[in-house]
Amino acid sequence: MALSQSVEESLKEAEQSLRNALAFSARSERPAICTSISKMIQEIETLQTYDSLMDKLESREKGDTGSFGTFFG
Repeated sequence: MALSQSVEESLKEAEQSLRNALAFSARSERPAICTSISKMIQEIETLQTYDSLMDKLESREKGDTGSFGTFFG
């Protein structure tokens, strides 16, 4: 089940806000703050990739060879 459009848009907005926060924090905050913000960005990106991968796995038909074409290439 793919992420709904509203969830996907919200995640993209959150990622943009976090990237903006990271840019500001890189200039004035401690490195631990930058690291934490970076981890949040990574988690959002991982969530989106994971959802896409799960959709591909769930849509496989019985007897598929498991080939995803260029997905992993």
